[in-house]
Amino acid sequence: MKLIAHTFDLPLRHTFTISRESTNVQPTLIVELTDGTHSGYGEATTNAYYGMTLDRMQAALESVRGIVENTSELQPRVLWEELAVALADCPFALCAIDQAAYDLWGKQQGKPVYELWGLNTKEVPHSNFTIGIDSIDVMVEKLEEMPDWPIYKIKLGTEHDLEIIKQLRKHTRATFRVDANCGWTADEAIQNSQELKKLGVEFIEQPLPREDVEGARKVFQESALPVIADESCISEADVAQCKGRFHGINIKLVKCGGLTPARRMIDHARRLNMKVMVGCMTESSVGISAIAQLLPLLDYVDMDGAALLSKDIAAGAAVEDGVCHYPKVPGNGVTLLGNN
Repeated sequence: MKLIAHTFDLPLRHTFTISRESTNVQPTLIVELTDGTHSGYGEATTNAYYGMTLDRMQAALESVRGIVENTSELQPRVLWEELAVALADCPFALCAIDQAAYDLWGKQQGKPVYELWGLNTKEVPHSNFTIGIDSIDVMVEKLEEMPDWPIYKIKLGTEHDLEIIKQLRKHTRATFRVDANCGWTADEAIQNSQELKKLGVEFIEQPLPREDVEGARKVFQESALPVIADESCISEADVAQCKGRFHGINIKLVKCGGLTPARRMIDHARRLNMKVMVGCMTESSVGISAIAQLLPLLDYVDMDGAALLSKDIAAGAAVEDGVCHYPKVPGNGVTLLGNN
């Protein structure tokens, strides 16, 4: 088996702004694992908040190249276990390898990964479409460009958050979710939750900074809306810590290290009677197609990353108006496009 690293710049339709940063072009790392007949693909985008650069991820790949390329019989979960210690400080690179391993494994077996896991995609949750922070007029324009999505996730963390939701509500009857990306205090979250519930908001994602543990407990007890952990739930060890602080968790594959640990996190959250969501970064159809394999296991999903791009680098699972359409390709269903 051979490991090949590809890097791309993903151009966005619009500047994407959250409470702590803005992005116009998203650099991404694509891992290709090939057996000479089939190729599997996995993805990890750069992320300044977590200190993940292309150089750091590529160095991490080189450090385990020997392990990967000396694998004789591909079993993704076994390979993940072999790499987990060496890549403990770079879960993004581990995720890209893990996604690629599952894609290749499924292609070798001639079946989609979800089918090899014994899952059925007949009934799966719809994805939201994310509206990044901007002037209210521009946020309305972004919503109206994608008018038929059943759910919108609105990025907040401004001085006029409630006004944003009030204005957007005038233009759609769709469900809203809000994500403050650690931008609120506990008191703000509790106060905002009352009005947001009246405005048709389903839940609040990560209102407080990760370190505000006591504030999270207070919000959990007093919020009028369910609260979903994101930055507070990075790895498997965080799931248990979220009990009593959040009503559910949002798993990001790049943060936890891929599909292998994500499935364990889902199982753990279910044992704790917590809701489960899987979210995406701004990424191509490579990463989105990996998320698609988990859909039958989820309550909520945010897999609109490729829909935010002006140009994709791959074909695979495609999300249109919130509905995931699976390709007639085994594995994760990924085909890397040749004109990039």
